[in-house]
Amino acid sequence: MPPRSNPTARQARLGAELRKLREAAGLTTTEAGALLGGNQAQISHIEAGRWGVSGARVRQLAVHYEASNAELVDALCAMAEERGKRWWDAYRSVLAPGFLDVAELEFRATYLRSLQTVTIPGLLQTEEYVRAIHSDRVPPLPPAVTDLRIEFRLIRSQVLERDDPPPFEAYIHEAALRMRFGGRKVTQAQLGYLRQVSDRPTVTVRVIPFAYEGFIEATQPVLYAGGPVGELDTVRLDSALGGRSLYADAALRKYRAQFEVADRAALSAQESLRLIHSIEREL
Repeated sequence: MPPRSNPTARQARLGAELRKLREAAGLTTTEAGALLGGNQAQISHIEAGRWGVSGARVRQLAVHYEASNAELVDALCAMAEERGKRWWDAYRSVLAPGFLDVAELEFRATYLRSLQTVTIPGLLQTEEYVRAIHSDRVPPLPPAVTDLRIEFRLIRSQVLERDDPPPFEAYIHEAALRMRFGGRKVTQAQLGYLRQVSDRPTVTVRVIPFAYEGFIEATQPVLYAGGPVGELDTVRLDSALGGRSLYADAALRKYRAQFEVADRAALSAQESLRLIHSIEREL
């Protein structure tokens, strides 16, 4: 089977974690390839996510690497054994890979945390709000592309409605609540929906008020997706130029600390709902 030309973010992540284990063991790709009865190219393709790998092969590598974190190894084996099509695969030929990577990240997460300063988190947006923030893009998107992206965004939100939804904690700056994307009616409906979804036991909305005098370093949307073990957590950053996923140890520590700041800065869930309702009435 030829190597994958465009591995998904999750396939690349599995390979990256295997590379970390190999490097921690002090082995070269040539030495690791010999342990499998192969060569350096085999390990390089696996670590780049270009070749699939079985759970049994992952466990074999972990033994050779003397990996002592049993929970991490089990989680990597489970990743290797993931098979079958998911709903986002239907969009693989019509949307850029980054859209699909975000959908899979949310779907696989054990919990989600979001930090937004300008817009409402994507998983909590109404259709009219999504359409409004797509309407003034530069350059303008063709209507068919806009409709497709809106459709995809709304399907993504169903991850919070399934039988076992990941707990979702959204930190939203008051500025995002007061942005009138689409006009007063669209904004009112969005705030009303935000209060409505906050009633779900797995969704928590916390508002960072204008009155907070500290600095929140979040100039772009931040999504923190928990993995089955902490080593497999992922940070997703989005901007007008595209998105990127971070999972280096230093990056995870940085954004965990950033969410600790947001937690101290934000109002309680009940106070947040009262502020959202107050802004909604002002419109």
